[in-house]
Amino acid sequence: MEEPRFAHSRRQFLGAAAVAATATEFGLQGSVQAQSEDGERAARPAVTGAMRRSFGPVRQISAGDLSVGYVEVGPAHGRVVVLMHGWPYDIHSYTEVAPLLAAKGYRVIVPYLRGHGTTRFLSGKTPRNAQQSVFAVDIIALMDALRIDKAILAGYDWGSRTGDIIAALWPHRCKALVSVTGYLIANVEANKMPSPPKSEWAWWYQYYFATERGVLGLKEYRRDLARLVWKFNSPTWNFDDATFDRTAAAFSNPDYVSIVIDNYRWRLGLAKGESRYDGLEERLAAGPVITVPTITVDGAHDPFTPPGNGSAYRKKFTGAYAHRTLDVGHNVPQEDPQGFAAAVVAVDGL
Repeated sequence: MEEPRFAHSRRQFLGAAAVAATATEFGLQGSVQAQSEDGERAARPAVTGAMRRSFGPVRQISAGDLSVGYVEVGPAHGRVVVLMHGWPYDIHSYTEVAPLLAAKGYRVIVPYLRGHGTTRFLSGKTPRNAQQSVFAVDIIALMDALRIDKAILAGYDWGSRTGDIIAALWPHRCKALVSVTGYLIANVEANKMPSPPKSEWAWWYQYYFATERGVLGLKEYRRDLARLVWKFNSPTWNFDDATFDRTAAAFSNPDYVSIVIDNYRWRLGLAKGESRYDGLEERLAAGPVITVPTITVDGAHDPFTPPGNGSAYRKKFTGAYAHRTLDVGHNVPQEDPQGFAAAVVAVDGL
């Protein structure tokens, strides 16, 4: 049944007002533009230089198979938010989001995913596995190591998928969820079916990584390849060399190539994964719904945003729910830190 137009418009207005109100609470000056559900714009403030400088330092903690490198900001006893990055990015996607949330009283944890930055495997014998479930297991292990029972989870790209998985399989560990591009839990069998050519073209690097030439290319040209992906993923984001170089340093991790290659090969059914995760993957292949409060976010200029303003994945979220579209590309938290932080604050109140 189609929702009455006046109810839809009212929700759009309230969504835009919430973005503006939350941004105002941050007490910042200057403005840029955010979009509500149907593209209506709401003023949001700029981030100050002091906030950019407040991110860090990187800490290390043993958690599961890893020594995890992470940044923590905000009060030690604040409500916990775990922010998760994607590929080819790193924790610096959140250099402006984290202090915004810390200023609101949140304890913010931003980990390097396996294969990135200072995160290392504790044993040389551990398989450099990158199937979808292991990233969720890593985050649960990190929360256990930090004695965090429950957290708001927020992410994009690999980080969205990881948050979706935890919310679906371990909802008691997830207070609420912010997921860019909505529901990203993968079904390997379904992934074997072709997409329209335009979509396949956008995923060119997945097929490149399926070849030995792609492995050698990633080893030799990891920075050039990442910069190319950044520009394609975020056509309206005018990042500078310093911003890119700060993140590209995370790609020098000794396991970076192995993790990236295994992740994309696993999604195409070209890498097996580990048997100890078979039970988790069977549950994920069934497409479990997410019941925790959720805000999904789309980047209006993200080439991977599905059409329909969130309708493509709406049925996968059965709890309290809202959707927002921001006037940015794929790397939403770095391109629009105020809009992303506002979504985290808002989902905490759903």
